[in-house]
Amino acid sequence: MKLRSTITKENTVKRIWHLVDLEGQTLGRISVKLASLLMGKDKPSFSFQRDDGDYVVAINSDKIVVTGKKLTDKIYYHHTAFAGHLKEMSLKDMMEKDSRQVIIHGVNGMLPKNKQRDRRLARLKIFTGSEHPYGDKIK
Repeated sequence: MKLRSTITKENTVKRIWHLVDLEGQTLGRISVKLASLLMGKDKPSFSFQRDDGDYVVAINSDKIVVTGKKLTDKIYYHHTAFAGHLKEMSLKDMMEKDSRQVIIHGVNGMLPKNKQRDRRLARLKIFTGSEHPYGDKIK
C-alpha cells in the first residue's frame, strides 16, 4: 500500500478571516500566534513553500502588555542611510506614536525571511480600537 499526500494548489486555498483581541495580551506571545495564523500553520495542508495563510484582524493594539522593564529598556532602531542618522525610539514612545507599528514589527520578526513575508503581512489588519470595517467577512 502506497501512502499519498495531496498538495492543494495556490488557487484553491480557502482563506479564513480571524478576529484577535489584543487587550491584555503579551507582545511576544501574541506575535507568535498572529504569525502562525498568517502562515497557515494550523491547517493540515501547510507547506513551507506555499502561502496557505489566513487573514487576521487584530483589534485593541494600544492595550497590549509587556513584561519587565521593556517599556523603557526595549529600543527600536532605524537608520536613515545618512552618516550619523541612527534614530532610536523606546517601546513606550513607539506605543504612544503608533501602537500598530509595534505589532507589525513583532510579527515581521516571527515570519520567515523569504519572498512571501510581504504578502503575509499584507493580510494582517491592525486597529487601535475595537471598531473595524471587516465585520461582514469574519465568521
